[in-house]
Amino acid sequence: MSNLNPGMDAETFDQFIDQLRRYVRDRLIPAERDIIESDCIPPEIIDELREMGLFGITIPEEYGGAGMNISQYTRTIRELAYAMPCFRSIISITIGMFTSAMKNGATEAQRQEWLPKLAAGTITSFGLTEPGSGSDSAGMQTMAVRSSDGGWVLNGTKRYITNAPQAEVALIMARTSKEPLPKNAHVSAFIVPMNTPGVSVGKSDKKMGQAAGHIADIILEDVHLPAEALLGAEEGKGFITAMKSLDNGRLSVAAASIGYAQRALDSALRYATERKAFGEPIANFQLIQQMLADSDIEIYAATTMLEDAARRADAGENVLRKAAAAKVFASEACGRIVDRVVQVYGGAGYLAEYEAERFFRDARVYRIYEGTTQILQLQIAKHMLREFNAGVN
Repeated sequence: MSNLNPGMDAETFDQFIDQLRRYVRDRLIPAERDIIESDCIPPEIIDELREMGLFGITIPEEYGGAGMNISQYTRTIRELAYAMPCFRSIISITIGMFTSAMKNGATEAQRQEWLPKLAAGTITSFGLTEPGSGSDSAGMQTMAVRSSDGGWVLNGTKRYITNAPQAEVALIMARTSKEPLPKNAHVSAFIVPMNTPGVSVGKSDKKMGQAAGHIADIILEDVHLPAEALLGAEEGKGFITAMKSLDNGRLSVAAASIGYAQRALDSALRYATERKAFGEPIANFQLIQQMLADSDIEIYAATTMLEDAARRADAGENVLRKAAAAKVFASEACGRIVDRVVQVYGGAGYLAEYEAERFFRDARVYRIYEGTTQILQLQIAKHMLREFNAGVN
């Protein structure tokens, strides 16, 4: 398998990962309790993430980024996701989805304008989901119509949008045709600065978990945009661009699931070693050991799937099925692992005083992010059947 995307120099990358691992354990994890209580990442930590270059890890060097390939990107997310999920959330849309859309679908002028800003730490949002539609583009209601000056006017509402309260710019999917068109050509993508008149953000939604990782509605009311706001300067490419970006988003969620599952398992190992029952550590009990071993097995399997999908993406393969499969397995495995961790903790696992309860709540959304397990199962099966009927081995 030829490697078309070598990414960052291997030695430099290893040094970066070592630095990131120390930063996560020495700086981010000790800050978690205060962040949970305030439901806010301190501005100084966001500035530190910028200074480390985390917002630009996948952006080519000529635009001010680190030029990591997909394998390095997912490894970085795994390390960062060992800490509470809000740290990944604040950067993941920029490095995974917005940047991917810019690289895959933008004009060179758009790349020159936006990629250096993204690399410097611009917080972004990705506006696809709506109150009445998510993966179903035919149900999308947000409309973009031509204005008299050759620009665009957008109206609609986007729902459950990560980073919406903090975002400085959003990539918004909107219909440019009232009638559904083949290959979702009725949907286009627009670069929308959040300070544009007519753009407003709803109240942050209260969630089951993921403290300090904010989601909210983005409301668009007669939002006037210049012609250059149309991604790629071409109508009808928005949904295709979004779906290509979602491959990276799904790999990011798989990586986040693995990183957080490892954090939860390490917590369970520590607790099982310290907690005693019947005069000995509960880690000596075989059924506790079975839960620990099953969790380690699933993390290994998920990691192997993710690394394979990322390696194939770097080689230029279409990884839609592989990315979906890795995301489904890793997120479902994470759910099983955090459930076992609560069980290892026993009664303490149900108390907010202990971290197992938080792991359980935080992890649940990974099976929903970037396409639910069920949607991705349908997508995988559809492509399997298409290939079978076409005679592809």
